[in-house]
Amino acid sequence: MSSHRDTLAVYDRDADRYARMVAKENAQGMDIFLSALAPGSRVLDLGCGPGHHAAAMAAAGMRVLAVDGSAAMVAMTGRHPGVEARQVLFDDIATLPAVDGIWASFSLLHAPRADLPRHLAALRGLVQPGAPLFLGMKLGEGERVDHLGRFTAYFSEAELRAELALAGFTVTQATPGRGKGLAGTVDDWLLLHAHA
Repeated sequence: MSSHRDTLAVYDRDADRYARMVAKENAQGMDIFLSALAPGSRVLDLGCGPGHHAAAMAAAGMRVLAVDGSAAMVAMTGRHPGVEARQVLFDDIATLPAVDGIWASFSLLHAPRADLPRHLAALRGLVQPGAPLFLGMKLGEGERVDHLGRFTAYFSEAELRAELALAGFTVTQATPGRGKGLAGTVDDWLLLHAHA
């Protein structure tokens, strides 16, 4: 089974290609997320990639802390105005400062299924009651390594709702979709809006 180091190595190696791919995408769900925050709120972009979402949140007036395990992605993100970028692994979430909201767009899918409960609990520890959480995940079963070498964990909507509830988050909206990712495969996914 691929380790997180193998997955991070893929993102370090393919950072430019990934940045080009996601630059064309709209940040679906960001309007809902931002509407739940006061101007100037501090937000965490967990698994920020090249920082396109972090840059959009900063442009909307948020104070953005963007973290990623990939050094190449953090370097790209750090070039966006108004964004603080740090290299941080999921295991270090609990060491991050308190924030007003959490944006986790297709990042936690790279953590083993067994680790999701503690990662969500660590995120819950960063926010006050009522704080918004956005979570994007791929739908499916089990865990797999794609042909690029990235580890991915899959969940059903029911499982994700249960894990969020266990961590202290209440889901307010779920939007399913389907699309092609970096590996070229077409996957089903789910966007979840929740609050602490």
